[in-house]
Amino acid sequence: MVTPVDKLPIDKIKLPSGFKAEVWSSGHPGARTMVQGPKGTIFMGTRQLGRVYAITEKDGKREVKTLLQGLTQPNGLAIKDGALYVLAINKVLRFDDIENKLDNPGEGVDLTEKFGLPPEIHHNWKYAAFGPDGKLYIQVGANCNICEINPGIHGQIRRYNPDGSGMEIVARGVRNTVGFDWHPVTKELWFTDNGRDWAGDAGPEDELNRVAKGQEGAFYGFPYCHANGIPDPDIKKPNPCAGVVMPAALTGPHSAGLGLIFYTGEMFPKTYQNVGLIARRGSWNKAQKFGYDVVVARTTPDGKAKIEPFMTGFLDEKANAFHGRPVYLLQMKDGSLLVSDEQNGAIYRISYDGKMATGSTPKKKR
Repeated sequence: MVTPVDKLPIDKIKLPSGFKAEVWSSGHPGARTMVQGPKGTIFMGTRQLGRVYAITEKDGKREVKTLLQGLTQPNGLAIKDGALYVLAINKVLRFDDIENKLDNPGEGVDLTEKFGLPPEIHHNWKYAAFGPDGKLYIQVGANCNICEINPGIHGQIRRYNPDGSGMEIVARGVRNTVGFDWHPVTKELWFTDNGRDWAGDAGPEDELNRVAKGQEGAFYGFPYCHANGIPDPDIKKPNPCAGVVMPAALTGPHSAGLGLIFYTGEMFPKTYQNVGLIARRGSWNKAQKFGYDVVVARTTPDGKAKIEPFMTGFLDEKANAFHGRPVYLLQMKDGSLLVSDEQNGAIYRISYDGKMATGSTPKKKR
């Protein structure tokens, strides 16, 4: 849905001292994934609406254009060398030199057969990103809530060469990740994972996971073992948690962690340097709603992480009602943070002004 600008819940957003939230853009229903082109265009994917938007800025004003439509859940977007990769359920398209073709993007280069993604819709909307190795990483979710899956097809994070060749499986036993990023220092892949439903309001909790160096292809538990070693009550096998890589952190029951980025900008305080930020879309079937926020994940030397609140206020716990659904994050060149709100079809900009917290202005970058 699209919420009028004057009805957006900007006044409800709460942030740590020194941070500020403002409406950056609106009028793009189903706002989800965001990537930025070399010339500054923000491309945005959606899930149910089948659209890809392009957001441009001229003379301080932002214009929203529906770039593509009629696709099946085009949640996955990635940018490389000026080309926009669009991943729908079972389709991969590449639009070369896209920022010079916003008025007529054409049909793109169809790479679907080369990538060979499965056609099932369940938990199969995509997240995609190019890694430090130049390869395109894509997840393929479980084709069910809880079931035995074909481990050669579903429940994976894969990586490919940009042309779709050289497929490798990076992580197995992953139920539903639609958000991952690489730690700026270690270059290790971290990913959110949404736990199963209908096994109780209290869990199993969703996860933040890490692919340690040398552990590519490791098994993360689905469907037999969840969270910090909880055997599944329905899909059983002997020693279900043996050999399973345990989470770096638990992110709460049914919190629906989606977008994950590591902050590398210079606008935020140094305590946020190389820290993870996770957008939690919020529970859909939990009696007492949970999530609807952005949290900080501070990694520790032992490969774990500590979860702290960051952007809150969308959830009214007393009324058990929510005012927005934060879903994805994008760091801008100036170090500010964009947060997409799927519920309201909006993007918020989070900035930091040290004067509000310390009484002095941070030193400017020279």
